[in-house]
Amino acid sequence: MTRINVPPLTRALLGLLTFQSFLNAVIRFRQWSITSEIVIPYLTLIPQLSLVYPWTLISTTLVESNIFSFAIAAATLFYGGRYLERAWSSAELAKFLVVVSLIPNLLTFAVLVLFFTLTRNERWTLTIIAGTIPLQISFLVAFSQLVPAHTVTLFRGIISLRIPRFPLLYVGLITILSMTPVLSAASFLLAIFGLLSSWTYLRFYKTVFPDLDSSQPTSLRGDASETFAFAEFFPGPVKPLVAAVSNQIFDVLVAMRICTPFSPDAASATTRGNHLIQRTVPGSARAEAERRRALALRALDQRLNAAAAKPGSAASAPTHPVPPSQPTGPTVQTQPQPNSQTAMTSQPTTILGETSYTPDQETGDDKNSS
Repeated sequence: MTRINVPPLTRALLGLLTFQSFLNAVIRFRQWSITSEIVIPYLTLIPQLSLVYPWTLISTTLVESNIFSFAIAAATLFYGGRYLERAWSSAELAKFLVVVSLIPNLLTFAVLVLFFTLTRNERWTLTIIAGTIPLQISFLVAFSQLVPAHTVTLFRGIISLRIPRFPLLYVGLITILSMTPVLSAASFLLAIFGLLSSWTYLRFYKTVFPDLDSSQPTSLRGDASETFAFAEFFPGPVKPLVAAVSNQIFDVLVAMRICTPFSPDAASATTRGNHLIQRTVPGSARAEAERRRALALRALDQRLNAAAAKPGSAASAPTHPVPPSQPTGPTVQTQPQPNSQTAMTSQPTTILGETSYTPDQETGDDKNSS
C-alpha cells in the first residue's frame, strides 16, 4: 500500500478545515431553530458580531457550512496546496495564504458595512463571511503564473482552455451562484477580492528565486512577465481594453507611490519564459541540470574546435605515413579492420566532432549565448 506524501502545511490546513467545519456543523445542529438563523461569531466572520473575535478574520476562511463545499475545499487544499508548497516552500505558501485570506475578508467586511451605512439594512452586517472561495481562486491565479501555457481539455477535446482562463470562469460561476440561495452576496465579494489580492501579491510583492546564470539581485520581487499580465485572464477581443485600463491604474498607483515600477533586472529576468517562477516546480531540477550539461558540452566543443584550429596544435599538424617495421619473426595473418574504423582514421578531425545534446527544456537565451 503506497503512502500519500502530503507536505506539513497542507496537512495542517486540511486538519483545521476538517476540525472547524465539523465544529461549525455540530454547533449549528445543536442550536438549530426553525424561526431563526444560527450564527457563530467566534468561528466565522460576521460584521456586526465578530469585532470582539479578531481571529475570525483568518479562521473563517477554513470553515465550510455543507458537505459539498467541504469536499470541494478539501480537494482544493489537497491538490493545490500540495503542488504550491512543493513549488514555493512551506514558508512562501504560508505568506501567500495569509495575504489571500486576510485581505479579501477585510475588504468584504468593509463593503458590507458600507452597504449597511447606505441602506440601513441590518441584513448586510449579519451576512456570514466564510469559506475557502478566496483560496480556490487564488490557487487558480497561482497556477496561471506557474503554468501559463498549459491547456486543459475537457469532454474528449470538445472544450480546451488555457489555465489563465479559469480564474475569470470561476468568478462568473460564483456570480451566478450568489444570485441563488446556494451562496450569499459575500461569496461574490470574496471571489473578486481574492482574484485581485492574489494577482497583486504575485505580480508585485512575492519574492522569487534568483537566477544563478545572471547578475540580478537576490531580492527580486514580483513577476514582470507578459504572460502574467492582468489582461491575460480575459479573452482576446477585450485584452487591449483591459490592458489599457490596468496600465492607467498602475500609473496612478505608481504616482501615489503605492506601487513601484519594475526594474530592468526584473523585466529581463521574468521575460525569459517565466524561468524564475518555474525553477522550483517539481521536475524542474532535472531540466535545469540538463540545460547546464548542454551548455557545458557546447563550451567544451568550442574549446576543442579552437584548439584544433591553431596552427601549432598537434591535431592540425600534417601527418606523414610511417613505414611499417619489418617483422623479425614468422608472419601472422591479421584480421581486416571494419569500415567504420577506416572512416575514422581517414578523417582525423572527427575525433573532435561537435556534440549534439538537446535538453527537455531550454530557454531562448541559452540558444543565443551559444
